[in-house]
Amino acid sequence: MSGALKGKIALVTGASRGIGLAVADAVRAAGAHVIRLARSLTDGSADRQTDIRCDVAVAADVARAVGKVLKETGVPDIVVNNAGIFFIKPIEQTTPAEFAQTVAINLTGQFLVARAFVPHLVQRGSGHLVTIGSISDHVGFTGSTAYAASKFGVRGMHEVIRAETAKTGVRTTLVSPGPVNTDIWDPVNPDSQTGFTKRKDMLIAEDVAEAVLFAVTRPARVAVTEIRLLPSIYSPRG
Repeated sequence: MSGALKGKIALVTGASRGIGLAVADAVRAAGAHVIRLARSLTDGSADRQTDIRCDVAVAADVARAVGKVLKETGVPDIVVNNAGIFFIKPIEQTTPAEFAQTVAINLTGQFLVARAFVPHLVQRGSGHLVTIGSISDHVGFTGSTAYAASKFGVRGMHEVIRAETAKTGVRTTLVSPGPVNTDIWDPVNPDSQTGFTKRKDMLIAEDVAEAVLFAVTRPARVAVTEIRLLPSIYSPRG
């Protein structure tokens, strides 16, 4: 899809690695100027790429990053809400601090970014909000109390945003992948655990990026409201 996004501006959160980096690379390859937001980035610019350090769980950080984006590049055409964290623990071992941090990054972070940009998209009458959800936004798995709570919340928030932006010219897409083989799984070591999808059977980040690229390159008449991606070994329940 080289050139499909030429002249467009795409903002991607959590874009220093994993799914976020793959999405950023995909939209840039399609011609967009990509704005990468992540905690581990250093503010800077390259050809068709702007990097801004931002912790999406911190309202002041988001406000600073948004101000920089609006001043230097203008309102993005595409906003990909991706930043997130993940861990596996049963509820009795999950601390309140771990739960709060997961919700802050996975849910509140997406809220802060969407709240900042959606009104600008609506005012302009065009744009695309892509929310990266998870299989855990519609299926509960043991050991994922905090993660599932955050992702079910993300789905609910996204569906409300979809309703609130209906008929404004703004499109919204929820992309919900199953397990993706990124370094987020390193602490879990699923290959050594019973009941976990093995890494060779997982999706890869580029699978998710291709789904995002498909959604944002459809003609304006087409609304891709939701995409679910699963490893082929899964049953249809996802």
